[in-house]
Amino acid sequence: MDSRARAHPGAAKRGRTPRGTPGRRTRKDWSCLLLVASFVGAFGSSFLYGYNLSVVNAPTPYIKAFYNESWERRHGHPIDPDTLTLLWSVTVSIFAIGGLVGTLMVKLIGKVLGRKYTLLVNNGFAISAALLMACSLQAGAFEMLIVGRFIMGVDGGISLSVLPMYLNEISPKEIRGALGQVTAIFICIGVFTGQLLGLPELLGKESTWPYLFGVIAVPALVQLVSLPFLPESPRFLLFEKHDQAGAEKAFQTFLGKEDVSREVEEVLAESRVQRNIQLVSVLELLRSPFVRWQVITVIVTMACYQLCGLNAIWFYTNSIFGKAGISPEKIPYITLSTGGIETLAAIFSGLVIERLGRRPLLIGGFGLMALFFGIITITLTFQDHAPWIPYLSIVCILAIIASFCSGPGGIPFILTGEFFQQSQRPAAFIIAGTINWLSNFAVGLLFPFIQKSLDTYCFLVFATICLTGAVYFYFVLPETKNRTFAEISQAFAKRNKAIPPEENTNSAASDAKVTRRPEPDPASTLDNYTKNGIV
Repeated sequence: MDSRARAHPGAAKRGRTPRGTPGRRTRKDWSCLLLVASFVGAFGSSFLYGYNLSVVNAPTPYIKAFYNESWERRHGHPIDPDTLTLLWSVTVSIFAIGGLVGTLMVKLIGKVLGRKYTLLVNNGFAISAALLMACSLQAGAFEMLIVGRFIMGVDGGISLSVLPMYLNEISPKEIRGALGQVTAIFICIGVFTGQLLGLPELLGKESTWPYLFGVIAVPALVQLVSLPFLPESPRFLLFEKHDQAGAEKAFQTFLGKEDVSREVEEVLAESRVQRNIQLVSVLELLRSPFVRWQVITVIVTMACYQLCGLNAIWFYTNSIFGKAGISPEKIPYITLSTGGIETLAAIFSGLVIERLGRRPLLIGGFGLMALFFGIITITLTFQDHAPWIPYLSIVCILAIIASFCSGPGGIPFILTGEFFQQSQRPAAFIIAGTINWLSNFAVGLLFPFIQKSLDTYCFLVFATICLTGAVYFYFVLPETKNRTFAEISQAFAKRNKAIPPEENTNSAASDAKVTRRPEPDPASTLDNYTKNGIV
């Protein structure tokens, strides 16, 4: 529950009593439509992000040949190899630039349209990008492919900010982590689908590679026709649209029950505290002493998420499989195992996150990655000394991927939604998304130089990053499982050395209880706090 409800013990007690056994929450406080909303939202959003990460790998030689043909047709001579390399680098990395642009657009679009309709409008970016990229070969314009990748990046930037917010706000706190992992699961499924469709027997051929990009329109269309029938985030409706009737109906739909007075009371209590608080800007959030360590933790989490070295693993996969004696024509099929391991590990994380918690999965994931990065450095250094060593390298690759997807692959997006109150959440996702996409771009830009100068020892750099992240989370990160947003804020208050203004109401209520003063009406007292300018 939030700080306003906890400020008045009587109200809190009344709000926590559900139907059935007194004092206990019913085990199933959600409906099938809650799962449908999460799956439809993720299929048209995070799935496309994962798909676009892997879809460019298989058709690389055909796309480069297309660039060369287009250049020669226009200029009368073949393209210079350096120019071709530059064009290809731009094609791959511009996806991250588009993601950064999309992230910066989230607050403006989300304030006007809300969570659900922002996801719906975002499908327009995906469909237009799919058409541009799918028609680029027929039009003979490689610029269409580059622009399409940029627009697809904008779609990904919006998706990875709005989808976690939407899932976070429609979920009961008891399954908030498990439902939040849907984002990571569909990213992994998207990566696997891109690898699968890129096989030569499917769409990874010279004549059919444009269809690989046309497929992007299918998930976007599914979301476009499905999401309008699902409710908006009830917290958005109450906080920003002041539509209590709509929020109650949304709660009833998502929770699968008629009596949602307890949930509405929790949100209304928080709403009264923050009645006169506008959406916080990024600069205000960065300057606020009340959320200093939340912001630092989000920045560290997102930086480690991208800089942990998973991209290095993809770079070395084919060469390691080749050293193990796997023929080049079979390597694409063996590579599918990495996508399968990703998906299974993400599903495992979603099943156990509410039992184990966010903290152990995050610390354990980065810790195991550091361990296996150290082992793979040794195996790659001595891979010619024994025939079985390359197979140990393959095991390390799969272990690193599984360690990443079991925790670090999805929890950063969950934590960003859990650390902040409603008015701070859009700005927080802008900060998280900016760090995410800038780190993504930095890895793509710097990794070739790191690999060239350090060779296989580059994995020691990533091991250091993972170990540093694990140590930081061990000492700083509180467990957020089954906690309300206000309780999580309180967990950080001691480290921030500043109590948020709304938390002061708790102290006032506690003092009143100790001195046995008559307990005032919760709503009127909370209103007085706002009128007196405490917030």
